[in-house]
Amino acid sequence: MIDDLGMDLAPVVAEQPDPLLLATVSGAHLYGFPSQDSDVDLRGVHLLPAAELLGLREPEETRSRTWVRDGVELDLVTHDLRKFVRLMLRRNGYVLEQLLSPLVVHTSDAHRELAALAPRVLTRHHAHHYRGFAATQWRLFAKTDELKPLLYTFRVLLTGIHLMRTGEVQAHLPTLLDQDGAPDYLPELIAAKAEQEHGRAVVDHARVEVDVKRLHTLLDEAQAGSALPDATDAHDALNDLVVRLRLEC
Repeated sequence: MIDDLGMDLAPVVAEQPDPLLLATVSGAHLYGFPSQDSDVDLRGVHLLPAAELLGLREPEETRSRTWVRDGVELDLVTHDLRKFVRLMLRRNGYVLEQLLSPLVVHTSDAHRELAALAPRVLTRHHAHHYRGFAATQWRLFAKTDELKPLLYTFRVLLTGIHLMRTGEVQAHLPTLLDQDGAPDYLPELIAAKAEQEHGRAVVDHARVEVDVKRLHTLLDEAQAGSALPDATDAHDALNDLVVRLRLEC
């Protein structure tokens, strides 16, 4: 699937100052509605040397960079392993989507170990992440009338519902279209987004609002009936993984 981006991202990995344990593509490409002029959102985990965490200087736990390569805007954000794992334990669906993204630029044994522990991190409380994310994007849509935040609203609600019902993190909107509750006009909106990154949403606003409210209700119901646990049991295993990988570097 990475080949579909039409560019070699391996040099980006090689340029990083510290080893990357993983690098994946997130954003619109992961969500299934990239535009012709969409940037490429790269997300990853770097591993700082132990000495950088022991000294007086603040460690560079998050690195962010935006630049243009081969005519494409790249947005790279990486977290040090410890920070990334802490985000995993804070019921952060966003980092789990990055960790489990099928659009893999760089992987490692550590990536596979983290991914194997991801199911043990999931709880019914991850619904709060998707509920809050949807509310933020809905407010942005109301302010801008752009298609992009509207699609994000539907995407995160359907991802949250699917997660509560199945225990699976699925961020790809086209894959979620067969899910009970998905509005039948979403394929048209996805096609329109492919034509223009910041285009206006040509929709029946009243109908869209009803559908968004209905999906919020479905998310509430899915959370209430979810088989996911109330708390993670992966804290100790993730701690041991962080310690081992740090000492090995």
